[in-house]
Amino acid sequence: MLRSADTAPLFSLPDADMENFDMASVRGNRHVVLFFYPRDNTPSCTLQAADFSDHEDAFNRLDCIVIGVSPDDCLTHAEFRDEHGLSIRLLADTEAEVCKLYGVWREKIVDGVKRMGVLRSTFIIDKDGQIRHALYDVTPRGHVAEVLSLVRELEPEKANANRKKHRRNA
Repeated sequence: MLRSADTAPLFSLPDADMENFDMASVRGNRHVVLFFYPRDNTPSCTLQAADFSDHEDAFNRLDCIVIGVSPDDCLTHAEFRDEHGLSIRLLADTEAEVCKLYGVWREKIVDGVKRMGVLRSTFIIDKDGQIRHALYDVTPRGHVAEVLSLVRELEPEKANANRKKHRRNA
């Protein structure tokens, strides 16, 4: 299980457009919200992905990108993104390698049957590649607001400047 202060594991996975995303490419440049979810097109996963998409501009203003990862393939991600108007990048971890790397591939009991699956989890990773927050077994409703608040803490100077700017404009 990864914890705060651990170095975030590097990986490379294809997205919904079959373009590779390399975690190393953002290190030193942007903060990352990396969220793992069980499956495309389930009610909770759709709620979570849509909420992250709705707040993507706020994350961008904080020099942060939002990346979703599930075991679904690229085509399923593309259909999910297009059907629900999602703007965040969705990565396909069809072999669950990155899920295992981040410790979110777990045994679950569903309808009395044991099987492996993704534990809904979110990692907030700073520009230096350090995990600042590791949130496991999250509930989608209200989660994005909590994550946005935690990301704001990563950029205290910028957040303070924005608050002062808003006060002047009010």
